[in-house]
Amino acid sequence: MIKNWKALTSLLSAAMLALALAGCGNATTKEGAGSSQQPAQEQTQEQSQADLKTQYPLTVTDATGESFTFEKAPTKIVSVSPSETEALFALGLDNEIIGVSDYDDYPEAAKTKAKMGGINKPNEESVIAAEADIVFGGISLSEDAVKKLRDLGITIFKTDPKSIDDVMNNIETFGKITDRQEQAQKLITQMKQDVTDVTDAVKAVKPEEKKKVFIEFSPGWSVGKGEFMDELITVAGGTNIAGDQEGWYQINEENVIASNPDVILYANDVIDENSKTLDQIIKARSGWDQITAVKNDAVIGLDANLLSRPGPRVTQGLKEVAKAIYPDLFK
Repeated sequence: MIKNWKALTSLLSAAMLALALAGCGNATTKEGAGSSQQPAQEQTQEQSQADLKTQYPLTVTDATGESFTFEKAPTKIVSVSPSETEALFALGLDNEIIGVSDYDDYPEAAKTKAKMGGINKPNEESVIAAEADIVFGGISLSEDAVKKLRDLGITIFKTDPKSIDDVMNNIETFGKITDRQEQAQKLITQMKQDVTDVTDAVKAVKPEEKKKVFIEFSPGWSVGKGEFMDELITVAGGTNIAGDQEGWYQINEENVIASNPDVILYANDVIDENSKTLDQIIKARSGWDQITAVKNDAVIGLDANLLSRPGPRVTQGLKEVAKAIYPDLFK
């Protein structure tokens, strides 16, 4: 049994079963009315602030295609996804958040909130007792759990981000729902800057010089195209050797050897029943000592949460991936 990896295992199980449904948020905004005697700059600032105030009622649609109408900003919020919890805290909703999943550990304040059970299947009794205005669920929340909670009258807003843009769009929607649009835009601006910093740093890498990358986030599991982890590698200027695969999948060790990656990335908090870390597991595999990444000691551990959570820190994860692939470009 792998220790410290229950949350990502649940994420994996749900991600493999989930339908890739697109989610989007829609809101109506109203221009601010500035006095004609005020300087143009002040009028623009006031108008901008008014534009960022949510006009209720607001109707939005989640990743399952379900529509929700809010008459006002929710004052009691539950999140059963670490990624969504991070986003909600980043929007300044500490006081409104009344419950989180058992695996929510960032920011520190999340640890003080009431626990609502797992990320794949929350504790129904706890969620009902919370009497939240809205419950946010992430990519790990199972379809069965969503249906059951909705049948119980719980407002479940589910996300299923497949890219960095999806993450930013979700944050924008959260900002609209909670009337935290200004905070959402500031956060998105910083995330976009992170992406620009990375793309600027790696833009000089020629196609024939791109490093081949293998990523393993749980023993024997990697990710192909169509998921945000694959995008992290691509935006960071690398080539995912699993790019011919779709989604989350179990690796074929011989295929990895044949692909001969230049860099191997792994989640640094995985420990098996024999107290072996994931890099030790990787290096001990038969024939893997001939892989370029292993021979050159380019087997690099990354913060598992930055690597696996499609939340507001995903662009920090992007930076860490880029630094691991091209350390000389990020000194």
